[in-house]
Amino acid sequence: MTDSNPMIEARGLSKHYGPFKALDDMSFKVHRGEVVAFLGPNGAGKSTCMKLLTGYMTPTSGSGWIGGFNVVEDRIRAAEMLGYLPENGPLYLEMTPRELLDFFASARGMSGRLRRERVEAVTDTCNLDSVLDKPIQKLSKGFRQRVGMAHVLLHEPDVVIMDEPTSGLDPNQVQGVRSAIRDLGRNKAVLLSTHILSEVEAVADRVVLIDKGVLRFNGAPADLRAEGGGELELAFQQMTGVH
Repeated sequence: MTDSNPMIEARGLSKHYGPFKALDDMSFKVHRGEVVAFLGPNGAGKSTCMKLLTGYMTPTSGSGWIGGFNVVEDRIRAAEMLGYLPENGPLYLEMTPRELLDFFASARGMSGRLRRERVEAVTDTCNLDSVLDKPIQKLSKGFRQRVGMAHVLLHEPDVVIMDEPTSGLDPNQVQGVRSAIRDLGRNKAVLLSTHILSEVEAVADRVVLIDKGVLRFNGAPADLRAEGGGELELAFQQMTGVH
């Protein structure tokens, strides 16, 4: 069940580099209780759109909104509601997960009981107990991804944006991350960038498909499949100009 007010919104969002349009007049919404797969081939503009929505880049035109706050005009308020996991997000490899989570909890002004409770909560959510005191540099990519996810969930954001969260993971690691994403989608607004079709069917309530910076489809996975005569891959190929 979703709320009526969008937690993530792109309103005519564009990013141009001279004549090149990395993103062109993009508009869509994500509500609380939704996992939306942001689908498209490599180079489609997914990462650019996410950087605009999270305030990491300024749009050429249009606007991005998080929890009702304009990410350019109300950057701090928007950031308070947002957890952003970029692809291959940077971690302090010499730290242990416990040390890293304690550090970022302190940086966000948490102390005492609140800090302990939040670190314990995200440790449990992301299944980090077995590696909590091992140096991050010695962890598998799957566990590093879980550490990154725990970091962005520390402050209990209402909105979670993830860029290719299962990239480079083995099948068991992929299953673990997808399970965590589905759990998050129960009470948060989740936007998940991917170019993997199986990801869409595994976790998404809705699909926003883009190609060459332009919106091509916004609807349920079943409706996208229907566009390809029952084949998701064929629908993807038709909409991204691959024949």
